[in-house]
Amino acid sequence: MKRKAVFLANRNGNSISSVYDDGIMRQLNELVDLHPDIVDRGSLQEHRAALREAEIAFSTWGMCALTSEEIRDRLPNLRILFYAAGSVQGFARPFLENGVTVVSAWAANAIPVAEYTVAQILLANKGVLPAMLRCKQDRSGAIRVADQHPGNYGAKVGILGMGMIGSKVVELLRPYDLELYVFDPFLSDERAKEAGVRKADLETIFAECQTISNHLANNAQTVGMLNGALFDRMLPYATFLNTGRGAQVVERDLIRALKEVPTRSAILDVTDPEPPLPGSELLTLDNVWLTPHIAGSRAREVVRMAEYMVAESRHYLAGEPVRGRVTLEMLATMA
Repeated sequence: MKRKAVFLANRNGNSISSVYDDGIMRQLNELVDLHPDIVDRGSLQEHRAALREAEIAFSTWGMCALTSEEIRDRLPNLRILFYAAGSVQGFARPFLENGVTVVSAWAANAIPVAEYTVAQILLANKGVLPAMLRCKQDRSGAIRVADQHPGNYGAKVGILGMGMIGSKVVELLRPYDLELYVFDPFLSDERAKEAGVRKADLETIFAECQTISNHLANNAQTVGMLNGALFDRMLPYATFLNTGRGAQVVERDLIRALKEVPTRSAILDVTDPEPPLPGSELLTLDNVWLTPHIAGSRAREVVRMAEYMVAESRHYLAGEPVRGRVTLEMLATMA
């Protein structure tokens, strides 16, 4: 007999249909007895019978946050939740505290973020963006700007945080002749050696690295961690890249450092607030490049996360360990 399963998500959005496409849904229906409707917090009572029988839940962006009491009352037989997206910080704790296994597709969502990051690092080391800015009006000047950047042979690159995304960035950068510096208080000497990186403090990374990429964990301890004391250390032609969280950056300090040394650059996929307020100088400075939070899974890339959850559900149903399990302890260091 197939195990009972439900979808938990915001029914007003289109996340379920875009992430769990028709091919994925066919696979899930072959694996489990899947309740046909999407259940959100407002329809818990309406679907009470199906929820009480459910052993398995699937979700993605728009996951409805439930209290511990609601989980015990509405989902008494739930054993596992498969989340086809990255961060589970907004909802996972009550499930974990009630003994429900939470499985995240963070490994799948890390891939496009790492790809975006690596592409930007390689271009930044060659001064591509500031050269492009000048090239149409002043080709010779554009060449001079590019030549102030070291290129990708022996350049020092700083990685802030070596969690899932930071680790993937390091892996993808391995074929290039770069010196990789990593700040991560949880990174052991042994793992650093295996990854071929040098452990360093924030001050060293900002003072010595050509490009600095932020992948710090998203928690209260990292809010405002990247401030003027660090940005003021940046090399004259260095680039700061942020695909982590905007709240980790003291915006006014970054802006001041970029204005004081306008040959520095910032590439920001995330800001705080997001988007920047209309009067923010992030919108007007020529040495700031903004992208609209697109580093993560977009378009067809989102289906990869659901494919990961199908594979994980197969492991679970076969009595095998799942690979993307999240624990309470991990929430302290995860994005």
